[in-house]
Amino acid sequence: MPEAIRALSPITDPDYVDLFTLTTDDAARRSPEQWARAALEDVAGLKGQVIWRVLLGLRLQRRSSPGHVAGWRVADRGDRWISLEARSWMLTGNLVLHVDDGQVSLATFIRYDRPTAAKIWPPLSAVHRRLAPDLLRDAHRVQRPGLH
Repeated sequence: MPEAIRALSPITDPDYVDLFTLTTDDAARRSPEQWARAALEDVAGLKGQVIWRVLLGLRLQRRSSPGHVAGWRVADRGDRWISLEARSWMLTGNLVLHVDDGQVSLATFIRYDRPTAAKIWPPLSAVHRRLAPDLLRDAHRVQRPGLH
């Protein structure tokens, strides 16, 4: 995990961290928020909501708003990054999307707030690691009209 991305998470002592990066010449043509909305709202969509709300119990905003992406609260943002946060009764999740020249990265940080999270997240993290790269690839595709 590059320190530049690690430093953007408000979770100081995470129990789980991962990073996925898509290399593409047009990464910087979209803002981090546009990438986040494409990945989490357009691509993850209802399936993502089921995983986040039902399996993880995340308390997400019901409507889209400038302060939320797919229900996740915008914790902070900069010119090249956006940090999203959501909490459940057992864990806190933080997603950081970072856009650089030639690449976009999605980092996930999880903190276990209750012992149950240490039993529930590890098997779900295997699913997360399988699906997250597709989120970036498909977000790239949906942001490029005519290439579907």
